[in-house]
Amino acid sequence: MIHSFVNAFLKDEDGQDLVEYSLLMAFIALGAVAILTTVKGQITALWTAVNTQLTTATTHVTAGN
Repeated sequence: MIHSFVNAFLKDEDGQDLVEYSLLMAFIALGAVAILTTVKGQITALWTAVNTQLTTATTHVTAGN
């Protein structure tokens, strides 16, 4: 009886998909963190450049009125 219970337990695949999807999401999250860490400086420089141009444009429009 215990032998059949152990065999049934080992063959049971319920929950396997949840573990696989969890591992997949963990790898995607780690990859996203690695990519964002790598391009952090470039993103900061881009936002700074956009902010500078918007500030300059706003100053010119306000001074023109």
